[in-house]
Amino acid sequence: HSQFWHWVFNSLIYSGVSALIGTVVSVMAGYGTAKFQFRGRGVVMTIAMSALLMPSALMTIPQYSIFNALHLSNTMLAVIIPCSVSPFGFFLGRVYAQSSVPTELLEAARIDGAGEARIFFTIVLRILAPAMVTIFLFLFVATWNNFLLPLMMLSSENLFPVTLGLYGLVSLPVFTDRGALMMGSLLGVLPVIVLFFCLQRFWQAGLTAGSVKE
Repeated sequence: HSQFWHWVFNSLIYSGVSALIGTVVSVMAGYGTAKFQFRGRGVVMTIAMSALLMPSALMTIPQYSIFNALHLSNTMLAVIIPCSVSPFGFFLGRVYAQSSVPTELLEAARIDGAGEARIFFTIVLRILAPAMVTIFLFLFVATWNNFLLPLMMLSSENLFPVTLGLYGLVSLPVFTDRGALMMGSLLGVLPVIVLFFCLQRFWQAGLTAGSVKE
């Protein structure tokens, strides 16, 4: 199909941008709730943990109503913004920040005159790199495989991700080439496989960090 690679490109945009934004937001929120005391912290944690128990399909219709009211339906933002929010990413970032970021290191940096933004972007992000790789992979794969949200939000074929595009292709009465469909499905998951193998060494390095003492 002439638009297959365009659908793959769309999926790369949806997955890459959503995973990048979601990773940064998740790590920032997790670090903030793990290392800072503020009013409403317990409420934030309760809402985030409750969101983990809520099926994503349950939120699709309310999300469509909101984006339609904002005149953002049938746009890339209608897929990217919901996929950038990850309660699991927040939970993982918080747990990793609690266990891996020493409070003494943060206090020493503050004594040296470093601001909170500088501490986060120059010190904390490096420590949380393994968690960031895990969250990025999780969000990328989840967005790449997401079918229901694009189906609800998008009506223009030019905006379809590869999952929705292949579904629409199979739905055509004149489509009979199952071999091409299987080949398209294989090519459609290749970027995910390549990304996993490219980031695998960073993931393994983070999992083994600290296991050997000098």
